[in-house]
Amino acid sequence: MRKLITRCLLLVVVVVISGYCSLAPSAKGQLPFSNSVDLALVGAKIYPSPTAEAIANGVVLISNSKITAVGENGTIEIPPRSQVVDCTGLTLTAGFWNSHVHFSESKWQNASSLPASQLAHQIQEMLTRYGFTHVVDTGSYLENTSAIKQRIDSREISGPSIRTTGLPLVPPNGSPFYVAPIRLPELPTPEEAVNLVRERIRSGADAIKIFSASPASPDQPAIVMPLDIAKAAVATAHAMGKLVIAHPTNNAGLNVALEAGVDVLAHTTPDGREPWDEELVRKLHSAQVALMPTLKLWRFELERNGAAEETVEEFIAIALQQLSAYSRAGGEILFGTDVGYITDYDPNDEYILMAEAGMTFRQILGSLTTAPAKRFGLFEKTSRIAPGMDADIAILGSDPATDVHAFSNVRSTLRAGKMIYQSHQA
Repeated sequence: MRKLITRCLLLVVVVVISGYCSLAPSAKGQLPFSNSVDLALVGAKIYPSPTAEAIANGVVLISNSKITAVGENGTIEIPPRSQVVDCTGLTLTAGFWNSHVHFSESKWQNASSLPASQLAHQIQEMLTRYGFTHVVDTGSYLENTSAIKQRIDSREISGPSIRTTGLPLVPPNGSPFYVAPIRLPELPTPEEAVNLVRERIRSGADAIKIFSASPASPDQPAIVMPLDIAKAAVATAHAMGKLVIAHPTNNAGLNVALEAGVDVLAHTTPDGREPWDEELVRKLHSAQVALMPTLKLWRFELERNGAAEETVEEFIAIALQQLSAYSRAGGEILFGTDVGYITDYDPNDEYILMAEAGMTFRQILGSLTTAPAKRFGLFEKTSRIAPGMDADIAILGSDPATDVHAFSNVRSTLRAGKMIYQSHQA
């Protein structure tokens, strides 16, 4: 027994709570996905939801992938079979959503045949190390991303749940200049829009993405999708029970998206150099459109194209105004970074910029949890730390209520009660 305790102490994974002693996962952070183990997370500060009162010293019990109990330490009886994990000094929230990602880098090619260890490492590097238990891919090859999704869903590898749109649909001659030489599928007529959307959904797309205005050239105005084509695409997707995400580019594209009835804007629109006025914000809010800010994108994109710092700061200032205006009006915000297109995977800058736009830590938490879960139809299963919910949990090294950087200080990520990431600090 003494040898066992010594070994555990060296690994910093012994916990002794209420008379129980058990081993936490290894520093690699990968409990076998098939290992059905009950957990008791003990001693953390818990934010059960973005609106609920925090539990200062809490306990979360997990069994068979579900949360079975949540409460103050000392009020919850820990079953003898549970593996107890000491979370003293840490913070627990529901697992995060990144609602704007891309599996489009070359390293994801041939996903069905990539070695499992390589694919798992890539997923951890881009997503699960940052607490993401759910992601929405808003532009990649459908068959390839579906293969990633299938390998996770079959439990061959650990990873987040994935929803994907497949490749975005664009107006005639509207492939964005920055994806060249790739040509995105074009919608030349309303009839073709109907056919292509139906085909895409029947092939397994979870949502549809359109470019309501597309920057086909860096030197020319964006090509705006004809409204009748946009309406046909949106109506077809809605008839088949799917959401539509629009890349608006500028205010002209934003207006097409609004009139066509899209559900989500993939970005703010600093390209248009126009702030969002009260009337536009009112229309967006009235239409219940959700917004993915992707604030970090603008510096990344502009700097790699050689823009002056003054231009970068102008873009960011406009994007901050647009997010601030919509958030203050009660608009729905979905956290998203464009990661996978952006090659810097760390979301910390996005959190900082959202705070600069005036969002509180609870609003940011909502954009990471309850808002996307509601929008994508999983609110009854996930996004809160509550009995009956899937045990999708982010364990943070500090408290986001006092430091927004805490959102990216992820110590462990659990999906359905299984450890899919654990830092060496955990």
